[in-house]
Amino acid sequence: MNKIVPSGLKMLVFGICLCLGCLNGFSQNPTQKSQFWEKVRFGGGIGLGFANGSFNGSISPSAIYQFNNQFAAGVSLNFNYAKFRDDKLLAYGGSVLSLYNPLPFLQLSAELEQLRINRSFDDTVIRLERNYWAPALFLGVGYTDQNFTIGIRYDVLYDDNDSIYANAWLPFVRVYF
Repeated sequence: MNKIVPSGLKMLVFGICLCLGCLNGFSQNPTQKSQFWEKVRFGGGIGLGFANGSFNGSISPSAIYQFNNQFAAGVSLNFNYAKFRDDKLLAYGGSVLSLYNPLPFLQLSAELEQLRINRSFDDTVIRLERNYWAPALFLGVGYTDQNFTIGIRYDVLYDDNDSIYANAWLPFVRVYF
């Protein structure tokens, strides 16, 4: 005896099997960790600048994603303090950065920074205040040894009137873990 199964029932069984197969194929293994956080490194930079009686200090905590052994990109928070004779600046903001190591000991970097500047000028006669936004685009080169990099960077958008930095050239130290 040959029984005929209605085509609707065949389609229903086929659809259920297909759904179960897809669910099984797309289900995640709870013991397998995401590799995203294994490639995230935390750290940051410290900067100091001195020129003609002026001072600039900065600290920049950051997080980068290490795409491979040569390339990483991330974000950073920036806090700066600068003093140029009677001019004082407090700056804060953020930046996006990319790091490239063409050789294991050489690091090239690019960082786009946007800072909110709170500037005050104190003279014996008058006090002036100015608050504004200032961009910077740093291109840098450094020597790298494992998690530590020391180098110099240049601000290609440097503006003598608006920049908080003493000049366009700034040394830096970066550490990532």
